[in-house]
Amino acid sequence: MNRSILVPLDGSTFGEHALPLAMSMAKRLEASLNLIHVHSLLDATYAELQVFDNTLDQELRNKERSYLQAIQKQVQDRLPVQVTIRNVDGDVATAIRKQAENLGASWVVMTTHAKGPFGRFWLGSTTDELVRSLPVSLILVHPADHAPDLSSDAAIKHMLIPLDGTPLAEQILEHALTLGKAMNADYTLLRVVTPVYPFTLPTEPAIFGSVAADVMDRVEKLHGELRREASNYLAIVAGRLRGDGLKVQCRVTIEEQPGVAILENGKPPIDMIAIETHGRGGLSRLLLGSVADKVIRGSKLPILLHRPAV
Repeated sequence: MNRSILVPLDGSTFGEHALPLAMSMAKRLEASLNLIHVHSLLDATYAELQVFDNTLDQELRNKERSYLQAIQKQVQDRLPVQVTIRNVDGDVATAIRKQAENLGASWVVMTTHAKGPFGRFWLGSTTDELVRSLPVSLILVHPADHAPDLSSDAAIKHMLIPLDGTPLAEQILEHALTLGKAMNADYTLLRVVTPVYPFTLPTEPAIFGSVAADVMDRVEKLHGELRREASNYLAIVAGRLRGDGLKVQCRVTIEEQPGVAILENGKPPIDMIAIETHGRGGLSRLLLGSVADKVIRGSKLPILLHRPAV
């Protein structure tokens, strides 16, 4: 099976922080690595000024090409797989999506934001659009201020996979396991149970105490039932994975905000979070712009995202 990884770069060390993980993936998955830069036409970007000519635009293209060639050499010297480069025109998100489709890429690996002399990605429109529309798995890496170490091995050893009890959310498993098996990773399955709140209690002191105690007792029992249901569900999923020889543990937590629970559980030894961008059920719906967005913004770990086939 021919596998391909696409890495968008913008000419900055911020964008290059996607490379160590992408290189580690390419080596273990025996996948080709494709580095692209999206060129923004100067006459389109600064149309209102009307001072740029084709010569200036070509100079910028040459600089972008030289940058990609330099990165290609650094990466190729460290990898046994093919490394290609492309400089393409257009809107950043649209161009990345089209290149992923044209190359038959299995993954797009990029930083959540970057800033450089040739262009910029930012946690906002570009990332959001790709999460909504990219037909392949997207891995987002948070950049650091220093230059990345391309000689380091950015292996993934333990993945956190939130599930909500539905087949829709379980679609992340195929993509997480493909990467995880290549990395020899362990897994933690997480189910977030939304807490149940009692109706308004009576305010009369004479009856408040006994009613409140009864209501809270019922709430505790209901939470216990929800925990057992969630645990049973995770046990079934974990059993399937353990049948393939994988190391899997399960966690159930009660939290009103699923994104908060995922971030709280996404701590060492967890080093990647894998999540569907949409889902339904006990995880209180993994809605793009709420849970997935909160996880992307709040976690410093790489995030594996997949848009499910409904």
